[in-house]
Amino acid sequence: MTGIRSYRDLEVWRLGMKLAAGVYRTTVDFPASEHYGLSSQLQRCAVSIPSNIAEGHERDSTREFLRFLSISQGSLAELETQLLLAAELELAGPARIESLLATTAELGRMLNGLQTKLRHRLAPASLASGP
Repeated sequence: MTGIRSYRDLEVWRLGMKLAAGVYRTTVDFPASEHYGLSSQLQRCAVSIPSNIAEGHERDSTREFLRFLSISQGSLAELETQLLLAAELELAGPARIESLLATTAELGRMLNGLQTKLRHRLAPASLASGP
């Protein structure tokens, strides 16, 4: 992660922000009856993803960052589930939902890759400390 000074430099955070903005743009067209239901839940999940990436990055350790990335990944799965429900309920156009789902898939791959990289960074330190 050379050249990374801030969480804002992380591509995974940027994509999380793009996803959150897309969710907000999509849910604005949901029926008023969903304002405090699925719409609100989708928005909270979407915001949670880049927020946890940012918070984890600013923590003092790689282990803490990994923990927050894991939380982001959980929120991403929750968001994907809710998007599938929104599609089933026909709350948004299929093309819009598919676009958001494609972004969730890409973000999931990026989160997995970053976690793998960070775990490898920790592995030598864990082995060096011994049993």
